[in-house]
Amino acid sequence: MDVFSNSNSRFSIVNHRLVGGGVIHLVCEKNRRTLGEPEMIILHYTAGRDAMSSAKFLVRPEVKASTHLVIGRDGQVIQLVPFNIEAWHAGKSSYKGRSELNRYSIGIELDNLGQLQLEGGKFVAECGKEVPVKEVYSEDSGEMPTYWHDYTDEQMRVLNEVCGLLVDTYPIGDIVGHSDVTPRKVDPGPALRVAEWIRYY
Repeated sequence: MDVFSNSNSRFSIVNHRLVGGGVIHLVCEKNRRTLGEPEMIILHYTAGRDAMSSAKFLVRPEVKASTHLVIGRDGQVIQLVPFNIEAWHAGKSSYKGRSELNRYSIGIELDNLGQLQLEGGKFVAECGKEVPVKEVYSEDSGEMPTYWHDYTDEQMRVLNEVCGLLVDTYPIGDIVGHSDVTPRKVDPGPALRVAEWIRYY
């Protein structure tokens, strides 16, 4: 049995599965190809209504996408795929001369509604869910402001903790957003500010 732990973390990795801290494990039988040694972490947002519904959607056999972890807004962690098995989260992708990054990466989905539209004074997600003003992140760097569902402090704390353990356990060299590896995607969006966040490492 391979056990990896960090004295500063409530989590451990046992046989490529995250344990401790109330982690929930789902079975994702469609993913069977061995990943080997992951070299990077790719961060995403779910754009779903909540963490568990997104996780249950991603394990469905007919869905051509999956991920290793989903982190809820309350910090709940759900694991779908072991870290030594390839998950389908990056799609057609490339970074630093590598392509098809599912083969080299761990995918982490954060429960977040993504980009929002301002409709009649209300912030509304693509799925139709309204987001309270206090959970809205405004990005003003372009010609027109854009609005995004903000991440919670607890999500960021757990994400830091989990990524720290993964970096200590596997030869992780990069932590990037999905938008960094393909022009097709905008997640995890400017509310995460990946470029600032990864300085932690």
